[in-house]
Amino acid sequence: MTLDQAVRRQLADIALAIVVGALVLSAAAFDNGTAPADYALTALASAALAGYRRAPRGVLAITTVTTTAYVLHAHPGPLAALPVLGAVHTAARAGHRGVAALASAAFLAGFLTTGPTRQEIVERTLLLAGWFLCALVTGLADRNWQAYLRQTEQRALEAERTREEAALRRAGEERLRIARELHDSLTHSISIVKLQAGVAVHLARKRGEEVPAALLAIQAAGGEAMRELRSTLEVLRTDEPTGTPALLVERARAAGLAVELSVRGDERPLTTTVDRAAYRIVQEALTNAARHAGPAEVTVRLDYSAAELAIFVDDDGGADPSRPPAPGIGLTGMRERVTALGGTLRAAPRAGGGFSVHAQLPLGTAEDAS
Repeated sequence: MTLDQAVRRQLADIALAIVVGALVLSAAAFDNGTAPADYALTALASAALAGYRRAPRGVLAITTVTTTAYVLHAHPGPLAALPVLGAVHTAARAGHRGVAALASAAFLAGFLTTGPTRQEIVERTLLLAGWFLCALVTGLADRNWQAYLRQTEQRALEAERTREEAALRRAGEERLRIARELHDSLTHSISIVKLQAGVAVHLARKRGEEVPAALLAIQAAGGEAMRELRSTLEVLRTDEPTGTPALLVERARAAGLAVELSVRGDERPLTTTVDRAAYRIVQEALTNAARHAGPAEVTVRLDYSAAELAIFVDDDGGADPSRPPAPGIGLTGMRERVTALGGTLRAAPRAGGGFSVHAQLPLGTAEDAS
């Protein structure tokens, strides 16, 4: 429960106590022989109702004792029982059925002595007994209804969780099936093309002939296609990050890319989805820099704040703002990841040359962190 909800509930409880107190005090004002002590007892019984959520049994005890004392002293009408009725209802609603029944019996026993005639005593007591019975029954019904709602909500949450798990399982099975199909259908064919091109290049060089440019392009494209296919198969076989942005930077350096990493703010564990998205964004940005930026310098910066993680990957390559690149699969997938988390992404050439990737990812709560 949030602070605003708690405040609203407390204000509603206070309003209930004020309304009950106003009704009972108004009725007491028209009764003959109402003393100042009777007003004090009625006000105390009504004011106690404001705390029924926190201490239903305590409120029941206070209202029963004070209202019974008021009834025995002033002999008021049935409306004086209103604070006890409210306390009996809330106690039964909280599960204290026995205590509520005993309080009802105690108050009715005191009320039996208030009538001027036996017939009036019986009539008024039976009337109040019906009211107290209704208070008990409605309290129990409300309790059972609240329990039913909680069970329904839990079942709905469990069903949602089960559906999510089933969807994730089916998605994993589908990724593995696609990975197998790609491996079986493409790997062999690409390997044959690459092998044949390599043999042709080798024979041409052995004979002292000039190797055709198209043949070299086929050989290079075959090798690149094999690497891309392996990378794709790895992504399909597992959607979990295989490292950290720092490890990605180290790998890029080992491959010859001039890249620096800096971290600002309070670095801390992230939720699984945010951690996965951050890893993939840095991975895709470094891959694009290695492919398209040429001999450029790349900077990777992670900025942690209380509400979000900002990722900056900038290079000083040859990208021209006047000729923005067409978004490919990598940039599209990166944008989809960020959008799914409610974040923003900017991936475009920089005004001074080079390319910039800037992603802002909202951070989850600590309880969700993995």
